[in-house]
Amino acid sequence: MRTQEIDALLDEPSCPHNQGQKAGCARATPGAAAGGCAFDGAQITLLPIADAAHIIHGPISCAGSSWDNRGTRSTGPTMWRVGMTTDLSETDLVMGGSEERLRHAIKQAIDDYAPAAVFVYNTCVPALTGDDLEATCSSAAQRWGTPVVPVDCAGFYGSKNLGNRIAGEALLNHVIGTREPEPPADPPAGAARSHDIGLIGEFNIAGEFWHVLPLLDELGLRLLSSISGDARFRELQTLHRSEANMVVCSKALMNVARQCHERYGTPYFEGSLYGVADTSAALRGFAELIGDPDLSERTERLIAREEARIDAELAPYRERLRGRRALLYTGGVKSWSVVSALHDLGMEVVATGTTKSTEADKARIQALMGDDARMLDSGAPRTLIDTVRGHDADVLIAGGRNMYTAYKARIPFLDINQERPHAYAGYDGMIELARQLCRTIDSPIWRQVREPAPWEAAAS
Repeated sequence: MRTQEIDALLDEPSCPHNQGQKAGCARATPGAAAGGCAFDGAQITLLPIADAAHIIHGPISCAGSSWDNRGTRSTGPTMWRVGMTTDLSETDLVMGGSEERLRHAIKQAIDDYAPAAVFVYNTCVPALTGDDLEATCSSAAQRWGTPVVPVDCAGFYGSKNLGNRIAGEALLNHVIGTREPEPPADPPAGAARSHDIGLIGEFNIAGEFWHVLPLLDELGLRLLSSISGDARFRELQTLHRSEANMVVCSKALMNVARQCHERYGTPYFEGSLYGVADTSAALRGFAELIGDPDLSERTERLIAREEARIDAELAPYRERLRGRRALLYTGGVKSWSVVSALHDLGMEVVATGTTKSTEADKARIQALMGDDARMLDSGAPRTLIDTVRGHDADVLIAGGRNMYTAYKARIPFLDINQERPHAYAGYDGMIELARQLCRTIDSPIWRQVREPAPWEAAAS
């Protein structure tokens, strides 16, 4: 990937972070990819395409250290769970056989699995030796009649976020717009007309989008494509015909939403599916962009029904959680969307992490938490522990890497990041979030571990 192409991806014109404030996102410095390199970000974005083969072109360590690192789920194909790599060795590099090895890998994947498409991820080693990924993938697609998508995402290009954007660019250049969607079935007499929509940056972590899909179906909103939770390659090809797109994780894939708007005229908005208020706002966002009065009316009826149902089911949980204090340390869209969800439950957020948040994310945090909002740009164990204790927080809500920090300090902990086993999106996801918070905070284990040990009590 050329320097100017990387610079263009780092300078996203539709991102408020870059408008009048700075010339693009910061470049990664050598050795600063500990939080995830560009290859890791691209793989995270595209792996949930469940019926495609995903080949990592590089040494086996690139596949072994990062495979299956998100909790995304699929309703059908399991091909995306199969780790495929060209397993380059020193001999391949010295003798110049890495491109031929990639051709054999593509052929084997097609022969053995008959995938809808093949995604090939470039890594640092073949990028440094100058493998022509585009040409190899193009010739393989012509020879074997299966789409082969090159994803030039060498880790040294930059951060995980840059890799997300590189993956989005690969979809725009090789996938989106290459097939027309099937015409919708004729609705029964008197039934509402359906509309086609798309989701960008939704990864179906723990299957949570399945809480939301029935609501879209009821409203007649046909999901053409989701990038990329539980996605199918044929669906992704049709995103250009969407009437409205919702961007769930703007920092990762805003470039896809913007270019779909520029190329195909598809309007988009940023939304969240965490919390009652934000889920309702997301449904209203689609109705507003589509501009169908009947859809708007049906949306309001559905929201009124669901909010009444959820309010009744959440009542006992809200009684237990009202006034409880939480420290939220996560990033991106969750840095503000989960704040909204916790406020729905009557909880107070004493601070939230912003390490991976955009300026727009921070502005939303301030709107939710006020001008005195405390934002943490460091997740150091000492910082988190001091913040919990300094603000009398009842629970630390963060990613799995912070779990042992919390447990060693005897602080209740709830995993909110991609490794979690519980689904928190949509109205029903709020019930699950409330249930897990109550189980975590009210567990008797915390009272026990904070008491003196029996031998200590006897000695005193």
